[in-house]
Amino acid sequence: MSAPGYFISFEGGDGVGKSTQARLLGQWLGELTGREVVLTREPGGTALGKELRAAVLHGQDMGARTEALIYAADRAHHVESLVRPALARGAVVVTDRYLDSSVAYQAGGRELGADEVELISRWAVQDLMPDVTVLLDLDPAEASRRIRREHDRLERAGADFHRRTRAAFLARASADPDRWLVLDATASIDDLQAQIRVDVVARLALTPVVGEVEGSVRSEPDDGLDEPDVVEAHPA
Repeated sequence: MSAPGYFISFEGGDGVGKSTQARLLGQWLGELTGREVVLTREPGGTALGKELRAAVLHGQDMGARTEALIYAADRAHHVESLVRPALARGAVVVTDRYLDSSVAYQAGGRELGADEVELISRWAVQDLMPDVTVLLDLDPAEASRRIRREHDRLERAGADFHRRTRAAFLARASADPDRWLVLDATASIDDLQAQIRVDVVARLALTPVVGEVEGSVRSEPDDGLDEPDVVEAHPA
């Protein structure tokens, strides 16, 4: 555990509903536990991260190694300046993506060496890993159809890239079942959230507060976890 706080990450392809589920879980955990909850994302969870996010998702084309190093740089700053301080003061940190995304996208999708990508990412965060990782699994073609806005660089990478990325996520989850919670993202938003709540509370052995105390919830950045360009009302 990331004592005295708790660290939860959401993973999966673009369009699967990570941001929505992360936000709902964070709000509920604040009410349940009375703890501060910090909602964040990678890349883009800090002011510097916003600049790196714009470069890697909407900037000029770049090589796979350059892309991997930009993500690692964002992650190092994100963890040092935001995640570790929040955990140290006892907060629950809920992040939309973490280093598993780098291994899935850059090693799986871009076909770099998985061990190399993981080594860079773990070095960047000094081996800080989530207590629980929620993987929302969905066929990449369906996930792509949910995205209303113009696709970014990674979303335009092609069907084979996204199939490899999905396979990499599932392989990592299978190799570490104690950390990973894998859910079918074709389920409704409410059904998914209900299952996430049950499993996260059980995995972390969280104890509800007594009385009417409510924890605070804040997002980093302020607009970090909204998904206005992703279809949220999907069938059960």
